[in-house]
Amino acid sequence: MGYLRHINECNNFTTENKTAFVIDGRHVGWIRNEFVSYICESNFFIKNENSLSFKSDYATFESRNSAMEQFGKKAYVDKISNIFMNEAFTIRETAYSAPLCLVDRSIASIFGAIGFGQHLNGYVKTDTGLKMWIARRSYKKGFYAGKLDHIVAGGLPYGISLEENLYKECIEEANIKKELARNARSVGVVRYKHDYRLGGSEDILYCYDLELPEDFVPKCNDDEVEEFYLLDIEEVVDIVKNSDEFKLNCNLVIIDFLIRHGYIKPEDENYLEIVSRLS
Repeated sequence: MGYLRHINECNNFTTENKTAFVIDGRHVGWIRNEFVSYICESNFFIKNENSLSFKSDYATFESRNSAMEQFGKKAYVDKISNIFMNEAFTIRETAYSAPLCLVDRSIASIFGAIGFGQHLNGYVKTDTGLKMWIARRSYKKGFYAGKLDHIVAGGLPYGISLEENLYKECIEEANIKKELARNARSVGVVRYKHDYRLGGSEDILYCYDLELPEDFVPKCNDDEVEEFYLLDIEEVVDIVKNSDEFKLNCNLVIIDFLIRHGYIKPEDENYLEIVSRLS
C-alpha cells in the first residue's frame, strides 16, 4: 500500500465551497459554505461580499475571545460540535504572526485556524533491536477512538510554552516524569493541510524523539489511552506501510522517524516525494 497515501490523505484540503474568514483585513482561514448561515445567526459575525468576519462590535482581542467562547458553547449545545474542550487555540494569519483571537479547540477547524501540536516518538534500544512504544486510543475518545497513537501526543494550547506543554502531556498520557522527559530531542516539524468534519486547516506538529529505558512501562493518567504496546520497529513499519491502524497524522510523524533512523531509504519507492512533502 505504501507511505505516500497517508501524506495524500492528510493533505486533502481544498478551498472549493468555502468562504474566506477575515480578521482586521487579514485572511486567517476558510469556512465551509454550509456553516456560514449558522455562524452569522450567532450575531457575532457578518457575511460580506466575498468573506466572513467579526461584526464591528468585536474589534478587540478580548471581545473576540468572548464571542468565540459563547459561539463554541452554542455550537456544542446545537450539536454542531460533539464537545466543548475549554482549550484555547489561536487564530492567526500565518504560523509566525501574532494571534488575532482565541477559539476553543473543538471548533477551531470550523474557522480554518492553524493548529499546533506535539508528537513524541518513544523508543527503546534492546539487544534484539529497536522497539517503539505505541498507544491505543480509548474507545471512548470522540475522535479516532480505538486507533493506534504515539505514546505522547497532543495539541498546543495558547499561553503555554512548547517545553511545559510537552512535560504536561508526558505525565498525563504516559506517566513520563519531567526528569526523563527532559531528554526528549526536538527533531523538526511535520506540516499538512487537511479537511476535517467541520472544516479544513493547516496543522503543524512539533516532533520529538525520546529514548526510553528498557524497564520503563508507560501508564496513562488521563483515561485517554486504552492500552500500550512495545512493538518491534519492523512491526511499526508494517502497520504504517500496509494498514490504516494509526490515527491519520501519526503516520506522518512515524514516517519522518523512519526516514531519520534509516528504515526508509533513498532507494525506496517515492522517497524524494515523501521527504519533500512532510514539511
